[in-house]
Amino acid sequence: MQYRRLGQSELMVSAIALGTMTWGEQNSEAEAFAQMDYALERGINVFDTAELYAIPPRAETYGETERIIGRWFARTGKREQVVLASKVCGPTSWCPHIRQGKARLNRTHIVEACEASLRRLQTDYIDLYQTHWPDRNTNFFGKAGYQHLADEQATAIEETLEALALLVEQGKVRAIGVSNETPWGVMRHLQCAEASAVPRIASIQNPYNLLNRSFEIGLAEIACREEVGLLAYSPLAFGVLSGKYLHGARPQHSRLTLFPQYTRYSGVQAEAATRAYVALAADFGIDAAQMALAFIHRQPFVASTIIGATTMTQLQSNIDSSELYLPDDLLERLEQIHRQYPNPCP
Repeated sequence: MQYRRLGQSELMVSAIALGTMTWGEQNSEAEAFAQMDYALERGINVFDTAELYAIPPRAETYGETERIIGRWFARTGKREQVVLASKVCGPTSWCPHIRQGKARLNRTHIVEACEASLRRLQTDYIDLYQTHWPDRNTNFFGKAGYQHLADEQATAIEETLEALALLVEQGKVRAIGVSNETPWGVMRHLQCAEASAVPRIASIQNPYNLLNRSFEIGLAEIACREEVGLLAYSPLAFGVLSGKYLHGARPQHSRLTLFPQYTRYSGVQAEAATRAYVALAADFGIDAAQMALAFIHRQPFVASTIIGATTMTQLQSNIDSSELYLPDDLLERLEQIHRQYPNPCP
């Protein structure tokens, strides 16, 4: 397993991170414990979670993923071996069970959320604390267009950073990051940090996969030049890039079978692109999911790829992708497919 410095922080992170959002919904606590045990054995040191999890968000499972991790820490005593990442929600009008549906990225709510996460996680500190989505109207969660709202009441990024700075000063957080951010948002965070005595963001957690390479437009240059590492989420596009959903298939217990409302990586162009990528992997005799992950691992702006698995077989295969070499002729053909089907699922 390779390890990389996360931005300009002191954190060294494994090239693969363990995603956790299925724990407490699709996965039981026992299965989550087994995943954490195995991931640590394979050299993964990053566990990424959020106050919002499990997914899909429900009042009954809010915070359950963090509670499961906390109980694993209590049982194993391995907190110091883990780079623990969590997230605080942005505006939550669609989640009335989170701060009465009025969550914002202001000082009161950030401090409240962090302290609640610490209790659930049974730890004194979070290594990387991230804002889960912006506190303003912009492009995220698959929204391609931007509609400006001149009279929008958004929490200023300066206030958000000041709240995160307080948590760092108190020793409750070691480094900070953003998620589902735009080029403007990342640069604004960096500008505020340069102008005042607040921490600099170390990372950005955005989607990045063969069906959605929009990070390469604007954000990749920022990530490299400004040293803000990408924590790539949805690297298999909800499992679509494994090929298991092709031709209308809906495997039992799979995410899109259980939760058909998640349509971000569906559609005619997504299906066509996926067929091409799966065929390419077959031509080279390699697993399609491993090829999709290996492509992400090799990108210079990626600090770590967040994999999420619901079975141990999937987890093992996903981790094995870190050892897969992609030859130049495969990469050339992969780019040809991308040019034919550019970002069908932004």
